[in-house]
Amino acid sequence: MFFLMALGLEIFISMGVASMVYLLLFTDTPLNLLPTQMVGGINNYTLLAIPFFILAGELMNKSGVTLRLVNFTKFFIGHLKGGLAYTSVGVNVFAAGVSGSAPADCSAVSSVMLPAMKKEGYRESFSAAINAAASTIGPIIPPSIPMIFLALLTNLSVGRLFLGGVIPGLLMGVGLVVILYFLMRNQDLPVTKVERNWNLFFVMLKDAILSLIAPLIIIAGVLTGIVTVTEVSILAAGYVLFIGMFIYRTIKPKDLIGIFANTALFSATILVLFSIVGIFSWIMASEQIGLKLAEGFIALDLGPVAFLLLVNIFLLFIGMIMDALPAMLIFVPVLLPLSMELGIDPIHFGMIVVLNLMIGLITPPVGGLLYIVSKIGNVPFQHVSKSIIPFVFALIVVLMIVTYVPALVTWLPNLLMG
Repeated sequence: MFFLMALGLEIFISMGVASMVYLLLFTDTPLNLLPTQMVGGINNYTLLAIPFFILAGELMNKSGVTLRLVNFTKFFIGHLKGGLAYTSVGVNVFAAGVSGSAPADCSAVSSVMLPAMKKEGYRESFSAAINAAASTIGPIIPPSIPMIFLALLTNLSVGRLFLGGVIPGLLMGVGLVVILYFLMRNQDLPVTKVERNWNLFFVMLKDAILSLIAPLIIIAGVLTGIVTVTEVSILAAGYVLFIGMFIYRTIKPKDLIGIFANTALFSATILVLFSIVGIFSWIMASEQIGLKLAEGFIALDLGPVAFLLLVNIFLLFIGMIMDALPAMLIFVPVLLPLSMELGIDPIHFGMIVVLNLMIGLITPPVGGLLYIVSKIGNVPFQHVSKSIIPFVFALIVVLMIVTYVPALVTWLPNLLMG
């Protein structure tokens, strides 16, 4: 699998071909197992949440919700030195409550923020770096596509994982703001003139309030249990579609074909992985790979502190070369049972995994978000890679805090869900 990935093949192709070759050469299992397990991998009602959260993100961008959130956030912090950089972090915190996808949030927010920051005279590589780093907040604050994947893989509660991400996500925003302050303190950055008065505040609030309700619908649905995660994703998409077509009137019927096509394409690239998961999981289970790797970890005789440190180092490295979903597929079934044997809360451990792999989205050589902002901002990839380093450091500090203060993850789920 890794050899095929090194050749540049897509991850789902690499995993599928590796699985097929293994079945042919090392087992007498009939190949009709492949389509059976592929169908089994996506035969789950909860998976419908993924395309609908992606659709909500597409609709949010097309309807102008993103632009309204930018303007609303800028009203409060846009007047500060480097205010647009702070605004980028704030908007990503708000936008995180809709799509659950880092690439979707990165594309939506960066397409608005990068031209504005360029116009105000910000260094292009710096602008691209902060927008990429802020986009990692998206899958931590609920909803979250990686957390849905993790829940399906491990039978953990989606609601608990969602709630567990609220405080770590806000801490990520605080960490990025703190590092921004030190980076911009001695730089000659523009101060944007922002008119601020009560009349304008109420105008901005009226313009943005409908945009802010979408995350509340998702959180309320998860907390009350009135609807499932899948149903709340449909409600969120339907709500954004309604305000885009009938309130803001920025989405025309002719736009829907393009929106649905983009959603289908993006969803397919994720869901095809789930189909391959069925084959790969079957092989790992039948060969007891998890048990063998677990025995190796047990032989190291690590305590919880050392184990979590080793897991962080390992996952940060894996995140540099692999996307989040296949990395979780391969390693979580091995690491989660080990963490539970050491007395580590599974929701806490799941959050550590997701947070590590989100940081991996902004670390070269893969760094998927770096490629997105590089393309949108027309900035050389190597320049963005250098500018991202301080933000990676800030997020790793947050990761260490979350790792060794488990209450930051477990307190809210325990408070609200018992």
